[in-house]
Amino acid sequence: MAKRINRDEFVRRVAERMKTKEATAQTWVDAVLDTMYDTFKQGKGITLPSLGGFYLDRRRDGCAFKFNPGQRLRALLGWSSTHKGSL
Repeated sequence: MAKRINRDEFVRRVAERMKTKEATAQTWVDAVLDTMYDTFKQGKGITLPSLGGFYLDRRRDGCAFKFNPGQRLRALLGWSSTHKGSL
């Protein structure tokens, strides 16, 4: 299994990228995740260019969380032969 970073490390990296305090980055991360959750609760999907699409596949006996990776992520994973942008 690939190595993972925990939430605190993710927030630290976001803060570094944003050139802001970790508390500010934590607020942004929480807001993004809460907004994604609320969107799924409404039965809608989300498309984030370069990352991909996220949606719930509702079926009679339940639902499944689906993810369709974007071309940039596919290229990073070696799944795309057509991506011409940078990684």
